[in-house]
Amino acid sequence: MTTGEMWGWIGGITGSLLGIAGGIIGSYFSIKSTNGPRERAFIKYYIAVCLVFILAFLGLQYYLPHPYKSFLWLPYALVLGFGIRYGNKKQQQIRADESAEQGGPGYPPQGVGSPDP
Repeated sequence: MTTGEMWGWIGGITGSLLGIAGGIIGSYFSIKSTNGPRERAFIKYYIAVCLVFILAFLGLQYYLPHPYKSFLWLPYALVLGFGIRYGNKKQQQIRADESAEQGGPGYPPQGVGSPDP
C-alpha cells in the first residue's frame, strides 16, 4: 500500500466516523431541545425518515453502476433541501400549537412578526 492509498483510507474512515457522530449528536440534541410530546414525536419520526432516505441514497450509490450513480445527486439534494425546510416549518407549527394550548409564549406563527419587548 502506498502512502497516498493509506491517507485515502484514513480520510475515508475518519470522515465517515465524523459524519456518523455528527448525525448522532445532532439527533440527540434535536430531541433534547423539544418542548412538548407532539414535537418530540415529530422529531423522532423525522429523524427516522431522514435516516431511511440517506441510507437508501448511500445504498443506491454503492449498488448502481457508474453512469447511473451521478443522476442520484440532483434528486437527493432537492429532496433533502425541501425536506429540511418542511421539517423546520412543521416543527415551528407544532411548537406554536403546543405553546398556545399551554398558554406559554412559544414561537409566533409565520408572518405574525416578533413579540413586543
